Amino acid sequence: MSSRPRRAVLRALTAIVPATSLLALAACGSGTTPAADSTQAAAPGSPGLTAARAALTKYSERPDTISVTQPVGKAIPKGKKIDFILCGVQSCKDLADFFTEAAEELGWQVKQIATQGTPESVQAAYEQALRDKPDAVIASGFPRAVYAKQLAQLKAADIPVIQSNADDVLGDGISLLKNGPDDVGIQGEMLASWVVSNSGAKADTVYFDLPAYTILKPVKDSFAAKYKEWCAGCTLGNVDVPITSVGKDMPDRVVSYLRSHPKVTHVVFSLGLLNVGVPAALKTAGVTGKHIVVNVGDAQNYQYIQSGLTDGAMALNSHETAWLQADALARHFTGQSMDVDQKAALPNMLVTKDNLPSADGDFPIVEDYQKQFKALWGLS
Repeated sequence: MSSRPRRAVLRALTAIVPATSLLALAACGSGTTPAADSTQAAAPGSPGLTAARAALTKYSERPDTISVTQPVGKAIPKGKKIDFILCGVQSCKDLADFFTEAAEELGWQVKQIATQGTPESVQAAYEQALRDKPDAVIASGFPRAVYAKQLAQLKAADIPVIQSNADDVLGDGISLLKNGPDDVGIQGEMLASWVVSNSGAKADTVYFDLPAYTILKPVKDSFAAKYKEWCAGCTLGNVDVPITSVGKDMPDRVVSYLRSHPKVTHVVFSLGLLNVGVPAALKTAGVTGKHIVVNVGDAQNYQYIQSGLTDGAMALNSHETAWLQADALARHFTGQSMDVDQKAALPNMLVTKDNLPSADGDFPIVEDYQKQFKALWGLS
């Protein structure tokens, strides 16, 4: 994947999806479920539209504070060794690099262990961690089924394991889980607030999803629920996409659907990677007047937004997640519970051309998050 679109796909692929889905994938069909007759769309002053616009106003604001406010309150020991298991794509490397920055502030050493995203390579990485006997292990994207044996051994050795962006549950060896199934539903609500507001509650929408990635189901469900609540007379179509289409025929699938459904006004992608190449394909096909919003933005989609080729994106909180993981370990290493971090809500933001902080890459949502975390650690 040497082209820019392929790199964008790799950067986004495990920002929010479980790695085992890379191996067990099945092509899915498509369907359309009308919420109601689109001719009965809500009037501009409808309660649904008012609620959607209020939500969009909230989600469009860039948060200026992290949600953890309780100082660690004790001297954080230096010299800790952390193994960070990579998932095989750039987004996980970015998360590991952000964590490494935090660890350096605390005087810790981070060993990044590469994988190819296969169960065998992930298990081998966890075996390496067992041999290393680090003070903690961090990973992203892998449900425990991939490394259950090694997780049990790490638990027995009293080595905490921290996970993020995985379809899993807290406990039984996993000491901290952020951006799990209970956390991502808000992303669907954010997308729905933009679609309903942008359309004046008169949208005809298609939602493209990757059902093999079960971590995305709460996003889809939340979008559908809020869309129906706020846009009672609007039509919603659903298209399930096989992972084999990503980076290949995905733009053709979108063009084909929109040609056969010319009344569609808004296109929603459950992951930004599904939109890669779509704007160019629509232009070539002469398909115009469609509004696009994506879940989990990336550098490619931010460039699309800046250029006016895509309308909006839900920005993921990779920087803040990594530093919150470091905060949790700082508390653990000082004999405290990680509960304050587990309960903390990570920041989210719906970006458009009007409020896009940067199109150069993955930007922090809370601009001075580092300063705020260091204050909690007694380093400011």
